[in-house]
Amino acid sequence: MIAADTSSFVEYFQGGKDPSALAIDVAIRNGTLCLPAVVVTELISDKKAGAVIEPLVAALPRLDPTDGFWARAGRARRQLLAHGLKARLGDTLAAQACIDYNVPLIARDKDFRHFVKHCGLVLA
Repeated sequence: MIAADTSSFVEYFQGGKDPSALAIDVAIRNGTLCLPAVVVTELISDKKAGAVIEPLVAALPRLDPTDGFWARAGRARRQLLAHGLKARLGDTLAAQACIDYNVPLIARDKDFRHFVKHCGLVLA
């Protein structure tokens, strides 16, 4: 399995040709793409594309929170913030889901590199 962050999925959906969009295309064709639950929420709530994206998103497996998820995510975010690093809540939740499930993340957002260095996230 391989997961995708919101900005990469939007890039893919808009027909983008950057590496993250191409990786998502391959993962969808291979049946290996999954989405962290927070990414599902972000995609469906998008006022421009939510209704259009929703059927595709609904068909993909989700990385739902597991026991202790919220505390682990809070500790990871606290650790990054203590280092003076950017740790947006949505990114934190997506990263923690991937860490918990040991699934690499396709991401365009460079802020995820902090989760790699300090929290054990693996980027695809």
